[in-house]
Amino acid sequence: MSDQIFQAAPVRRAAPNFRVVALIVASAMFMEQLDATVLATALPTMARDFGVSAPAMSISLTSYLLSLAIFIPASGAIADRFGSRTVFRSAIAVFVLGSLLCAQAPNLCFLVLARLLQGLGGAMMLPIGRLVLMRSVARKDMVNAMSWLLIPALVGPILGPPVGGMFVTYLDWRWIFYINVPIGIIGFILVTMFIEEVKGPRTGRFDLSGFILSGISLGSLLFGFEMSSREGEGYLAIFLISIGLLFGIAYLRHARRHPSPIMDFSLMRVPTFRTSVIAGSLTRISQGAHPFLIPLMLQLGFGLSAAAAGQIAIATALGSMAMKPFQVRILRTLGFRTALIIFGLIGTLGYGLCAIFKPDWPLPVIFVTLFFCGFFMSFQFTAYNTIAYDEIERDRMSIATSFYSTFQQLMLSLGICVAALALHGSTQFLGHAKPEMADFSVAFVVVTAIALLAVIWNASFSRTAGSEISGHRRKSPEDSVGEH
Repeated sequence: MSDQIFQAAPVRRAAPNFRVVALIVASAMFMEQLDATVLATALPTMARDFGVSAPAMSISLTSYLLSLAIFIPASGAIADRFGSRTVFRSAIAVFVLGSLLCAQAPNLCFLVLARLLQGLGGAMMLPIGRLVLMRSVARKDMVNAMSWLLIPALVGPILGPPVGGMFVTYLDWRWIFYINVPIGIIGFILVTMFIEEVKGPRTGRFDLSGFILSGISLGSLLFGFEMSSREGEGYLAIFLISIGLLFGIAYLRHARRHPSPIMDFSLMRVPTFRTSVIAGSLTRISQGAHPFLIPLMLQLGFGLSAAAAGQIAIATALGSMAMKPFQVRILRTLGFRTALIIFGLIGTLGYGLCAIFKPDWPLPVIFVTLFFCGFFMSFQFTAYNTIAYDEIERDRMSIATSFYSTFQQLMLSLGICVAALALHGSTQFLGHAKPEMADFSVAFVVVTAIALLAVIWNASFSRTAGSEISGHRRKSPEDSVGEH
């Protein structure tokens, strides 16, 4: 497969360098990641203002990720039909409008509805930006392109906790949403200047029935999981999960008959794509849970202020930033399979150490631990995001990007749900009035155990998977005997 397979269709002017496109897409990711990490730090304060428990505020995180999971499947088809620049700019505008409404929220219900609108904008920003990048980069430059994409986006998690702590401690939590306005305006201008109006081939009518079925399924499942973590909502949770499963089965039957389904599960027949989706999904459960658990633990378990908790929580993002210069060299030396096994095991076990944190631990030790967790976990996500498209043809790139992004956000949402459920279940079982350190330990053990399963799937990658992307030495036929 030649490098040209990833090139966009001819446009009226010269396509921008992939680094420029990556930085513009990263500005949208920066806005999303800053919003998410700032909000996580502010949850206890917002809970007091709204008169609800801190764990109940998890729905404000879940609702946003839920909206992403519902609307991301349609992003590729919409971008192909209306053009990437048009949809990208519209998505930024919707996200900023949702942010303004979040800042005006008088109660939790209003906040959840505004977060759903934010999610509609976010659902279009990331997958479409990634699609444009993948179509404009040569295969040998893909790892570098992903690094350029992710490095600026990681500034969001770095700034999020201290900015959130500062706003909550010294100003008001509503400012965490107002900050998206200037960022969104800058992003809108940059998209207008540099992003081309790329359209893909039309493969038929939009799969409206599939969109409705998948949306009801994903929405019901995620809200069912979220409700299962709330006291007295057990029957509603079971009902929602049952509805989600039924509509999921209905969608799978529909997808088999439709010529261009909204989510094409035939992509799972591609070995590297399938393995990346499954292993990445298991790993992202942990990634989704920790931004929810760590700020809560530092404030409720350690008794720290929001500002102090934010200063410690940035360690994970700093570790992620520190990994970026080494990724290309690691992949060239070890290859995707070996590197993912080693770094996946170390990173996941590192996050498991959070279960034994105690308030009397020196804070620098906790900071360093979280730093190295972010260091090792960061490598995994860059590798998964790159290797997933190794065997995908150009005409299936948009549907593959939408499919992969849907599962990515679904697992982030599920991570929050699993963490909240484990935290609430432990609190009830141990008879605590509010979450204590033992309850946080249980939650960390649960999400770590799930993430460890990804190591098994990492081992199913071929030893030569992604060798053209990574530059790793190709093995001789004798070396490859017995490979998957």
